[in-house]
Amino acid sequence: MGNPIGIDFGGSGIKAAPVDLVMGDFAAKREKIKTPVPSTPEAVAEVMAELVARFDETDSPVGVTVPGVIRHGEAFSAANIDASWIGVDVDALLTERLGREVHVVNDADAAGVAELRYGAAKGHEGVVIVTTLGTGIGSALLYRGLLVPNTELGHLEIDGHDAEKRAASSIKELEGLSWKEWAERLTVYYRTLEKLFSPDLFVVGGGVSKDSEHFLHLVDIATEIIPAKLHNRAGIVGAAVFTTEKDD
Repeated sequence: MGNPIGIDFGGSGIKAAPVDLVMGDFAAKREKIKTPVPSTPEAVAEVMAELVARFDETDSPVGVTVPGVIRHGEAFSAANIDASWIGVDVDALLTERLGREVHVVNDADAAGVAELRYGAAKGHEGVVIVTTLGTGIGSALLYRGLLVPNTELGHLEIDGHDAEKRAASSIKELEGLSWKEWAERLTVYYRTLEKLFSPDLFVVGGGVSKDSEHFLHLVDIATEIIPAKLHNRAGIVGAAVFTTEKDD
C-alpha cells in the first residue's frame, strides 16, 4: 500500500496529494481543481475521484477535510459549501465513489492534527487551541495529544456578533483594516477564548499565518501565541493522518 492521500475540500478549490507520514509533507506534487458550482455531494465526489486518479497510490486510504461539523462520518453543517451536504454520510458516499476506504474530518480539526503531529503543537502536553484564520475562523482543541473535535469556536457570539464575522482574515480584506486594526479585533477574540478555556498555547494557522510577523505581536493577550508551521499544507496532511489513525 502506498502513501495515504489527503484531500482538502474548500469553498473555492479542492486540493489533494499523497502524504509521507514520516516527514509530514507531500509525497508528490499537489493537484487542485476548482470546486464545482453548485458544490453538491455528487459533483464534488466526481472531482475527488478525478484527483485521486492522478496519483499512483491506487489502493491507499483517503482522508478528506470538510468545512462543517462531522460526526461519525456524517455532515451536520456546511460552511461555504452547498447545504445539500447536511445529513449526508460522507464516509459512505466517498468510499463508494472512490472505490477505497475514505474517512472525513472537519477541516480545522485536520489542521490541528497536522500541527500536533508535525508542527507548532508537537510535543506540547497542555491545552492547545489551533485557530485557522481565513474565510471564517476554524478551531481545533487539543489536550495531551488528543483532539476534541468539532469545537467551532469561530462561531462564538462576542459583543453581539458571530466572532468570525468580525475577526476572520476575509473581514480584514473586506473592510480594508490595517494590521493594527485587525489585531485589535483578534485581541478581543483571543481574550474570550482565554476566559473560556485557559489554554497554554494558541497556534494560528490559515493562509494569513505566513504573514504572522505583521500582526501576531500586536495581539495583546497573556497566553503564548505562535504561527502554525504547515500553513496551507495542514489540511491535506491532517486528513491523511486522520484516515490512518482514526481508531487511535
